Amino acid sequence: MAKLTLNVDGSIVARAKRYAAKRGTSLSCLVEQLLALMVRGSRKDEADPPTVLARLRAELKGSSIDFAAYRRYLERKYR
Repeated sequence: MAKLTLNVDGSIVARAKRYAAKRGTSLSCLVEQLLALMVRGSRKDEADPPTVLARLRAELKGSSIDFAAYRRYLERKYR
């Protein structure tokens, strides 16, 4: 297993640790799973995002998204 050092805002680390604890896992395991999802199925010739992602980005371009409100919605939904 390789060791990785990351610089992340302290408040994000604290929230991520609570998230991991609620799920009975470690922050390292969560990061590893996220990285595995990101590279799964990736190919060297795959430079462009999937078509679905490109269409979603086009739809959202120029829109004003309230990320804080969406986060609150998700927190209430998954309590």
